[in-house]
Amino acid sequence: MRICVFLSAADLDDRYTRPARDFAKLIGKGGHSLVWGGSDTGLMKVVADGVQEAGGKLTGVSVGFLAHKARPGADEMVIAADLAERKRLLLEKSDAVVIMVGGTGTLDEATEILELKKHGHTDKPVVLLNTAGFYDGLKQQFRRMEAEGFLPRPLSELVFFAEEPAAALTYLEADPSAR
Repeated sequence: MRICVFLSAADLDDRYTRPARDFAKLIGKGGHSLVWGGSDTGLMKVVADGVQEAGGKLTGVSVGFLAHKARPGADEMVIAADLAERKRLLLEKSDAVVIMVGGTGTLDEATEILELKKHGHTDKPVVLLNTAGFYDGLKQQFRRMEAEGFLPRPLSELVFFAEEPAAALTYLEADPSAR
């Protein structure tokens, strides 16, 4: 399975890096590939290192203005012209999506995949990995959107909330649309 991971390129503390490293190792040991933003910095580097060390393959999709941060030695590295093309390529090259901790870029990527899924333009499974309760507020907001009628589909059809890396991968491996 080619697993796209949306996440930060920032340097973060152990409460975020340790679970990210654990998830990366699960990807690699499971024989899966990582599709990610291509950066060789911060949390993106942690995940790419973990996947590669565990035997998984790396497909990076960077963008022109960040190409200087692209990871050397990835199995494939594409440089997109802009952020819109980058998001499109990340989704095209993947079978499933995991949203990990991140900032506005990660939130942008997350809401785009959920919007596509909401309207039936993709059936890829999406997992929100809620490391250290990072997305508790977002989960609450999504649940309010569902309760108040803003979502035309049940939230459970759009995204699976996982609290631990193993639960995220177990969910993806059980989903037949992720093949």
